[in-house]
Amino acid sequence: MGIIGESLDQAAAATFTRPIPATPGAQIRYLVKQAKGSTRAVAQALGVSQRTVERYLKGQIRRPRPDLAARLADEVRRHWQPRVRERARRQAATSTGIIVEARARFGYTAAPGTTDDSRIRWITQALPPTYAARLFAAQDTGAGEQELRDIVAEGLQEVYFRDNGRRAEGLLVEFTDIEHAALDYS
Repeated sequence: MGIIGESLDQAAAATFTRPIPATPGAQIRYLVKQAKGSTRAVAQALGVSQRTVERYLKGQIRRPRPDLAARLADEVRRHWQPRVRERARRQAATSTGIIVEARARFGYTAAPGTTDDSRIRWITQALPPTYAARLFAAQDTGAGEQELRDIVAEGLQEVYFRDNGRRAEGLLVEFTDIEHAALDYS
């Protein structure tokens, strides 16, 4: 997953009302409960054997390898509080929008040395709900990182650079070399 997709997941995790289970055993128990008791499904999702999942449930294994611990936490985070996550996404997509904070190369096609020449900029901008809805829809359909970047770039182009159609008509903004990107629900 790319930087925009991860930022969307982190923004969703910031809406949780309770912390995720802290210990590996509690995390495994939660995933097994979500899978309606199927240790096989949990094992497949984590990329381990079914017997390993059963050992965690019995308390025979207490500390996972670092790579398994990361996969386990990611999987729990992905399933944690789905109604809270959905409510926050719905609110962002219909009324509040999403805030984009990015440090990336922005610019337009222009002669070298002009103010239009692309350069690294730090921009924090609230995007309207329509762009949030498009981002969520694209993420739900499994869109790639480039498509998510294009939606964010189009939103920044319209809201920040064109000032919602009040200036720079016809301006096409390039959004490349992303050094940092963070998204947050408004």
